[in-house]
This record gives sequence, C-alpha cells and structure tokens, in this order.
Amino acid sequence: MKLRPTRVLDLVANVLLAAVVAWIGTRLAYSSFPPISIYAGASLYPVAAIEAVLGFMIRARVNDHRIGDGPHQLHPITAARAVALAKASAQVGSLAAGVWLGFLCWVFPQRDTLRAASADAPGAIVGMAAGFVLVAAALWLEYCCRAPEDPTDNAATT
Repeated sequence: MKLRPTRVLDLVANVLLAAVVAWIGTRLAYSSFPPISIYAGASLYPVAAIEAVLGFMIRARVNDHRIGDGPHQLHPITAARAVALAKASAQVGSLAAGVWLGFLCWVFPQRDTLRAASADAPGAIVGMAAGFVLVAAALWLEYCCRAPEDPTDNAATT
C-alpha cells in the first residue's frame, strides 16, 4: 500500500464533524463546564513549533542529499517516523480546531447575555487557532519529508 499525502478535504471534514459534535455538547452541558482560560488550548503551540523546526531540519538534509545511516545524515526510518507524526498531528489539530470552533459557535453569540460566555470566548479563539497552527505545521513537516525526485540520467541513455 502506497502512503499518500494527507488530503485537506479529510481535514476539513474532521473540523466540521468535530464542530457539530462540540456545538451540540456545549449547547446541552455548557452550565457544567469549568471556566476556559486563555491557556486551555495553547498546549498545541509548542508541538506545532517543534514540528515546524523539524520540517526545516529535514528539508535541509533532503536538499543537501544527506540521507542515509551515517553521521549527520537523515536516517530513512527517522523520516518515516516524522511522516507518521505529521499525519497524526494533522488529524489531532483538525479535530481540536473543530471542537474549539463548535464551542465558539455556541459561546460567541451568548457573550452579551452570559458573562461566563464572554470570559470563555478568548480561550476558545486561542484553542481554535492552535489547532489550525498545528495542522499547518504538520502539513509542512509532511511536505518536507517527501522523497526527492530522481533526476533523469541523460548520460546513461545516450
């Protein structure tokens, strides 16, 4: 089975499905939720930063043709693990963004009538943005792990 790039349409479907489920859950149980702080969704930012830096490091080694099992080379298994991390992170980020979006879709219209809703909205915005930032970093990492194209060997064919 061939590993294919993550499809953006699948990530959009994750966001929408998670948003609908979160909106329903928030609508039914908002009164029992604890207060949402600004830091509630911020935990995804460090993961996104690490993946973005990892993407730049892998891309540099691929561009310099430093792939192999020697010192200062990118081992192919490491690249495969980075792709697995990127694919999983894209899914997690899209689901997290969807959950925060669904929560925000219920909280934001209520912010004028409920004091708690106005206090929870900034944390939901930070969380939703963190989910989308993680998706972007994961897609970047996945892109950086692509195998370089093999140049055609014109000398051998002439």
